[in-house]
Amino acid sequence: MPPTLASLVHHSALKLTVRAGEDRLDVPVRWAHVSELADPVPYMEGGELLLITALKLDAENPEAMRRYVKRLVGAGVVGLGFAVGVNYEDIPEALVDAAREEGLPLLEVPRRTPFLAISKAVSAAIAADQYRAVTAGFAAQRELTRQALTDGPEGLLSALASQVDGWAALYDASGAVVATAPEWAGRRAARLTADVQRLRERPAPASSVVGGPDNEDRVELHSLGTSRRARSALAVGTAAALGTAERYAVHSAIALLTLTTERSRSLHEAEQRIGTAVLRMLLAGEPDHARAVAGDLYGALLDAPFRLIVAEAASASAARVHAGAQARVPATKPSAAALAASEAGGDPLGALAEVVESAAARAGEAVLVVPDGERLVVLATDGGAAVAACTEYAAALETAGSPAAPEPGPGGDEDGLVVGLSAPSGPIAASAAYKQAEQALSVARRRGRVCVEHEQLAAGSVLPLLADDAVRAFADGLLRALREHDATGRGDLVASLRAWLSRHGQWDAAAADLGVHRHTLRYRMRRVEEILGRSLDDPDVRMELWLALKATSPE
Repeated sequence: MPPTLASLVHHSALKLTVRAGEDRLDVPVRWAHVSELADPVPYMEGGELLLITALKLDAENPEAMRRYVKRLVGAGVVGLGFAVGVNYEDIPEALVDAAREEGLPLLEVPRRTPFLAISKAVSAAIAADQYRAVTAGFAAQRELTRQALTDGPEGLLSALASQVDGWAALYDASGAVVATAPEWAGRRAARLTADVQRLRERPAPASSVVGGPDNEDRVELHSLGTSRRARSALAVGTAAALGTAERYAVHSAIALLTLTTERSRSLHEAEQRIGTAVLRMLLAGEPDHARAVAGDLYGALLDAPFRLIVAEAASASAARVHAGAQARVPATKPSAAALAASEAGGDPLGALAEVVESAAARAGEAVLVVPDGERLVVLATDGGAAVAACTEYAAALETAGSPAAPEPGPGGDEDGLVVGLSAPSGPIAASAAYKQAEQALSVARRRGRVCVEHEQLAAGSVLPLLADDAVRAFADGLLRALREHDATGRGDLVASLRAWLSRHGQWDAAAADLGVHRHTLRYRMRRVEEILGRSLDDPDVRMELWLALKATSPE
């Protein structure tokens, strides 16, 4: 504890006597200062014990003393020490009365006690308090380190909560609560998610102080990590502001949590290289080699059905020409900058990687994330938290109107995302799963969707796939001669062809739909064959004509 007026009064060597303010002696003393100025307030910082002999004061003037004491109290002076036997044999009643009126502790200093002795006593007490705080801080650091090594972040949080006599919580990159101590603090910590998310928007390291829910406590938030954008955060809730020892404990916890939650850049790059190698082997049809390389790091992913996710930024997806049917193998050397760029914000692939990695970490499941140029490839357990987080994130983007259109304008938002998910697969069929994910990605790009799963394609319609300029150009070219014929008013060949094809070549039913005689319809179909130079008996011709009609008039 820092020195107080009470501790100075009880100091046997000082022989101080309380003349006023007996009920306010528990106030901490920051320093003891001697000043004979008539107005020492401009030189006060607050928390001082002011020592005077009244050399330049009219200490017997009640009005002057009231003004003097009032200014001292307003400046934060916590006590006034008056040396008797120097200029006054006793403390003037005017000063005693003024001190009592303002509630300012007034201490009588005997002549044999020099002001220097009081200053030394205050200085020694402050030094002792700081030494105790530092010693307690080192002890706390040792205990926190021990807990971190034996029980991980959860044990560290428990030790920290005990050290600060409050509670502590750890958040992941998305602002979700990872762990709390004690357990009852979980609800309080969960209410601060929005504050944690706002903290992450600031360059790391960052901190803020927020009032607890319903002003239950004072909460300090600290970002964790060594990169520009924090990947986790620590909350510390206490009933009052932290003292020196508690501050040491919090700073130690921040350092230790950073070490335990933030992987070094070299380790991260090494894991990416392993992940890329595993994926390349899977796509090359070498599942046994992939399993051997995966080891304990990614081996669990290959023991259960998994899904492959291929994602692109909307801007890159719009510029990409149709992907070939052949699976593309990621580059040998993955781009570590692809995820690092998300630290600066505005990187949809980095944001998606963060979402799936955080979800996998919370669920304790493995996930393989490989940045691949303008793409992000993810291999995640089917039915696991990472896949669920990906689809939920994509759904949220789509609900919010994230741009995933195939051709955004030059000034359009580039923060959109396009995602394709394969069907559940295994190591042997990884190459086929990658093709499925690319096909789903292509469909998502065409449809202006954020995310499409390959399983949805078989249950859907092929018609949306016709929404392509090349397909429409082919359809317009195929039907142009018929439309030009109809434009002359010599018949309605396009409508007749559509009705005949829709009725599977049934003359009576198609003629009834058109309101004409079946012979008229037969004549029109012969004219179609003559104009196009193609036989309607050929099923391929009928198929092409029907798709052309649907592509140009989908209604």
